[in-house]
Amino acid sequence: MYPPGGSQMFPPSSQGGQHQHGGPAGPPPHRTPQRPQNQLYRVDPGAIAGCLHRYTYVWLDNGSHFWFYPTFVGRTSVSGFRWRGHSWMYFGIDLNRIEAFTCHY
Repeated sequence: MYPPGGSQMFPPSSQGGQHQHGGPAGPPPHRTPQRPQNQLYRVDPGAIAGCLHRYTYVWLDNGSHFWFYPTFVGRTSVSGFRWRGHSWMYFGIDLNRIEAFTCHY
């Protein structure tokens, strides 16, 4: 069950089966990318799938924004690792909570 706000954080030991790929070996880029100007009404799973295993910056509907390293995209959610300032934490979120994202290539 998701806590209020629609996101879910898991300790590393609870990562399951096919979703377990491990986070990046190091921190994300130091520079915060510019937010894309186009307004998304809903994130398409196919669009964010292009960011799998890449540093990705996301902006949520609640104003939060952070580096994310997606490892799995489902029909309605994405999971991977969220940068917490000093380490990566396993994290999952509903796609409809994401207002914008950009991959770092």
